[in-house]
Amino acid sequence: MVTLPLAAATDLSKDASTFWGMWGVAITVAGIIVGAIILRVIIHFVIRRVVDQVVNGVKRKQNIDDTQALDSPLKAVRVVQRTRTLGSVLNNIASVVIILIAFTSILSEIGVSVVGVVSAAGVIAAGLAFGAQNVVKDLLSGLFMVFEDQLGVGDIVDVQLASGVVEAVGIRVTQIRDVNGTLWFVRNGEILRVGNMSQGWARAIIDTAVPNGSDIDLVESIILKTAVDLKAQPRWKTRMLEKPELWGMQSISDSHVIVRLAVRTRSAERDNVARELRIRLKKALEAEGISLPSLSSVILSGFDEANSIKGARPVETQPTPTVPRARRAPRRPSTPTAPPFDGPGDNRA
Repeated sequence: MVTLPLAAATDLSKDASTFWGMWGVAITVAGIIVGAIILRVIIHFVIRRVVDQVVNGVKRKQNIDDTQALDSPLKAVRVVQRTRTLGSVLNNIASVVIILIAFTSILSEIGVSVVGVVSAAGVIAAGLAFGAQNVVKDLLSGLFMVFEDQLGVGDIVDVQLASGVVEAVGIRVTQIRDVNGTLWFVRNGEILRVGNMSQGWARAIIDTAVPNGSDIDLVESIILKTAVDLKAQPRWKTRMLEKPELWGMQSISDSHVIVRLAVRTRSAERDNVARELRIRLKKALEAEGISLPSLSSVILSGFDEANSIKGARPVETQPTPTVPRARRAPRRPSTPTAPPFDGPGDNRA
């Protein structure tokens, strides 16, 4: 009565051992692959949820539905763009780490020595040292660009190699789409300088050329009034961050003079504000009978840009007081101490 169940259990155990001996490695490998896929999906889901929570939280605070309509270009937009960029980079890092761990575990299960593989990889890496240096350089450059907030998804950048909107930031390659729609894949290690036109604010500078005989005071008042009226309209109020600044006469020639107007705008709205200003300035000046030889938008560079960062505002620091130097009294001739020479009869040596 007791031996039959024991015999059946022994046979079942032998069958299970035989089955596991035949298919155990394959089942373990399949389990590792499935587990890696599930873990990757879970990590990506968590990262995506965190990114969505941050982005939606910023939108709720601004009471808008579109990220491009955010009012604070210095804070809210950067939070959204940087969060999305970090989410993209973290997804890539998580995928690489999970794949490496799963690959190492599979090698251990099929009986391949991981130590031997690492040693062989070291020998191969030594032979491919120059190529590996470029890869490591790309990876480190990409991480530093993201963590230092040099660029983010949605930024308008100029990296010398390409200019346009950043569509994706990977751990090795950054994707930039230019104005013609071409998608550029730029290696992070090749990006030596980043010009970001989406951080903080931008400035629209309009040069208006009027005939040399025009009333400059009238021209300046019309230009400034037109810009101030544009700033007062609800559609443009959020796009123009500060009151327009009239920088005054920029240059004089035989035929015309140039008056410069500067407006600080949201980063993505500089061109739109400049276009609208040119249209309104043309209509306002022509209504006063003033013809316009040219009406152009200017992008300052070099020393002009550095000297014009604060615009035409007065210096905020207090001048150093100067102490008047005391006037020295005129020097009087000293009186002689010795008596005058009396001639040949004088007995002084």
